[in-house]
Amino acid sequence: MELRQLRYFVAVAEELHFGRAAVRLRIAGPSLSQQIKALERDLGVRLLDRDRRSVALTPSGQALLPQVRALLDQADELRRSAAGMAATEPVRLGYVSWRPPDLTARVSGVAQLHVDAWVMPSHTQAGRVADGSIDLAICWVPADDLAAHALEARLIGADRLFAISTGTGTSAVPAKDTAVLVDADTATWDSWNRYAEEFARDTGARVVRIDDGGITGPAFFDHVRRLRRPVVNSPKGQTAPVPPDLVQRPVVDPAPCWTWALVSRRDETRKAVRAAVEALTRDVGGLGLDADTTWLPAGDPFRTTTT
Repeated sequence: MELRQLRYFVAVAEELHFGRAAVRLRIAGPSLSQQIKALERDLGVRLLDRDRRSVALTPSGQALLPQVRALLDQADELRRSAAGMAATEPVRLGYVSWRPPDLTARVSGVAQLHVDAWVMPSHTQAGRVADGSIDLAICWVPADDLAAHALEARLIGADRLFAISTGTGTSAVPAKDTAVLVDADTATWDSWNRYAEEFARDTGARVVRIDDGGITGPAFFDHVRRLRRPVVNSPKGQTAPVPPDLVQRPVVDPAPCWTWALVSRRDETRKAVRAAVEALTRDVGGLGLDADTTWLPAGDPFRTTTT
């Protein structure tokens, strides 16, 4: 029995819906169901009655829910105490283009988080952690860079990349029928270029080399129109509005995923920083990175967690 399983049970008990609970917990629905079943096996009681249309607490589940909530409250209090009440100690965090919407709330009472407004590429943010300019970074980082710079990484988020296409059809497109853009500006696009080129080698996608910074923004959409082939978006383009003459299409066989790591120094000793790492990555789970259907680069530090 693990604390995260207890947190999962509380979420399902409050939502009475596995799908909504999975979204709230930021984990895949099948993984949530498996963890609840494992908890029930460990406890030796059935906590939930569920079928295809409804979820309800069993009498045992109703009786245990208040105790589980109390236990989780005690665990949270213990973490705060163990962190040495470091809430007044500043922790500096940088990011690239994505961060959890509840970033500050996650570390409330644990550390005083200062989010650096200087948004920079993944490899640059990881380098800033290594040289001590910041304490933490949310970025994509390959395992060999972690080893070279004495850094460690924990999974904090993942984006399933899609393709942008001309036409009106929104059906899934096989990875081999897509294109990926690789920009000549390696100072800005080094991480994406490495990702895109490996994706193309593994899947047969077409590499298109550009020199106009069109990995994102209006220039990206111009490349889609010019190529007349589905083009895989970068993580920086995940939330950009799609023009009305283009469509968004899922990529399959396999589906490219981009992981976001919370990077810290391996020899970090400050309690506030370590406490912030724990708080920010607690109960993140596998985020649906299924090795059978998704694609990650060989050097991705979280690729082994999907096998």
